Amino acid sequence: MNQRDMHLTDATADAAWMNPGELFRDGRIHSDAYTSQAIFDLEMARIFHRTWLYIGHESEVGQQGDYRTRMMGRQPVIMVRGSDNVVRVLMNRCRHRGAVVCEHSRGNTSHFRCWFHGWVYETTGRLAHVETPEAYGDREFSYEDHSLTPAARVDNYRGLVFASLSPAGPSLLEHLGPATVMIDVAIDASPDGKITVDQGVHRTTFRGNWKMVGMDGYHPNILHASVWQILAKRANKSFRDTYSDSDKAVRTRAFLNGHVMLDNMQQRLSGLDKRLGDLKKMPGGEDYIAAMRSAYEPDRAEALIASAGDPHLGLFPNVQLIGNHIRVIQPIEPGLTQVDFYPTRLVGVSDEINEQRLRQHEFFYGPAGTVSPDDAEIFERAQNGMKASYTPWIDLRRGMGLEERDPKGSISGGITYELTQRGQLEAWKALMAQA
Repeated sequence: MNQRDMHLTDATADAAWMNPGELFRDGRIHSDAYTSQAIFDLEMARIFHRTWLYIGHESEVGQQGDYRTRMMGRQPVIMVRGSDNVVRVLMNRCRHRGAVVCEHSRGNTSHFRCWFHGWVYETTGRLAHVETPEAYGDREFSYEDHSLTPAARVDNYRGLVFASLSPAGPSLLEHLGPATVMIDVAIDASPDGKITVDQGVHRTTFRGNWKMVGMDGYHPNILHASVWQILAKRANKSFRDTYSDSDKAVRTRAFLNGHVMLDNMQQRLSGLDKRLGDLKKMPGGEDYIAAMRSAYEPDRAEALIASAGDPHLGLFPNVQLIGNHIRVIQPIEPGLTQVDFYPTRLVGVSDEINEQRLRQHEFFYGPAGTVSPDDAEIFERAQNGMKASYTPWIDLRRGMGLEERDPKGSISGGITYELTQRGQLEAWKALMAQA
């Protein structure tokens, strides 16, 4: 390794910021990609203010006037179902002097009102009232031209609402690509093909970079060893390594555009009999099995029942469908990230099944969960370690060159391969290179 690879001088670092692709090459990424304010600012401009971002689920704004406030990078927005029943994403900024017009995180309203000078907006975004508009004199004052600004593009896939601040670029379906097949797994675990997001949110922050929240199959049986021991004891089994690279039942997988997953479908199918037995013991379980077999073709029904609605999928750059929840990643600073966990309910199943899903979510990811604290702690340790910048390159080459290409376009590898990190960073590199 030469001196240039060991450490970027200030001049070289500046050049790398002008060409951020230099920070990720040959399966290695420079720590500046995680610690640099300049790189973070570019990420906001070139990724979060340009590509498709997940905003929320349409069930969160089920009634006219329902709203949720969210962030698109550094931009505050409102997801609202208007009086015309259309779900919009509006910039949370008065068109007069720039104050936010919606200060609560959620609610229902007939209008948004700016408290600075009293400008009032309808839930469609249209400006409805201005005090003494005649004060603008001979100039024609257009209410239409002063309406709340909508996001440039808004689209919906299976109830998941996405928005982009760029008027140009790939469509949402082009952006999601083959990953839609795995989104369907999460939604079609309901016999009605619908989920509801109405169980509140678990919110956490960690002192680390947003790109650390990835699909990593290398760490679970090491970082979460105590959790696996608990689960093994409950199942009356001895604790052992959860999986190995030779295990074809659990794989890393990368799609187009940075979307990645930990593919455990074959493992889930091998445990289908146990899954069916557990369901039959629950109130409404046999009805659920019958409804799924009625709603889908036999092989599809079995796969969906086995999956339990968990595709373990990451959609670049800001959302993951894991377990029984939707996880939203919000970068705040290079070394500070907010993560929101939204538990989901399946439509058309018994309350007992949905309650069990919520309890499972709480066990792994709730405020006293077993997995999330481990993750946050190791992310912070990694961020701290990156301050030792004399040898700044991070090695993500595990499994590189050993992957297998799927006929449908995805790439898969052993579960401990760092294929998923490389897949996300290839999309990061491509977007960061677009000046």
